[in-house]
Amino acid sequence: MPVTYAKVEKITDVAAVKEAYKPTHPGLFEVVYSEGDYNSKLVACKSYAKGEVIAKVEGTTPGPKRYTSVQVAKEGHIELNSDLVFMNHSCSPTVSLDTDTMTVVAVVDLKEGDNLTFFYPSSEWEMDQPFTCWCGADKCVKSIQGAKFLSKETMGRYFTTSHIQQLISERDA
Repeated sequence: MPVTYAKVEKITDVAAVKEAYKPTHPGLFEVVYSEGDYNSKLVACKSYAKGEVIAKVEGTTPGPKRYTSVQVAKEGHIELNSDLVFMNHSCSPTVSLDTDTMTVVAVVDLKEGDNLTFFYPSSEWEMDQPFTCWCGADKCVKSIQGAKFLSKETMGRYFTTSHIQQLISERDA
């Protein structure tokens, strides 16, 4: 697995990117590149049953809070350094990113070609780059700023990492 992994924010030549692409987890999932800003996605290369571990999260590096990082502790972030960085947000996620076990787990049954998405506030207390959500889920939270800005009730609908659970308990004490 590469030591560094650059996520391209705006793709202007999809053909060139596809030609150079080498999946970090062949046979498990792959990036589908699309032109424009933040339009690429991660899709399953095979079916997964709900509860199945899709991948171990390995080859990470510690780093500052950034739009590409994942919070793994109250004060710690990592860079994924793999295709996992292309997992998009959804308020109706298909996977969980468990930073305690460092695994990606299917939270619904998935078939080949399904998008791999997770609920960003499940691991992020306060987003580096908040954004308006356009996932279209029935219970979309609309504004993705981090768990800090969502009620305990809303967060209870999702898998949440232990550090987010702890921060919610401290906030609501």
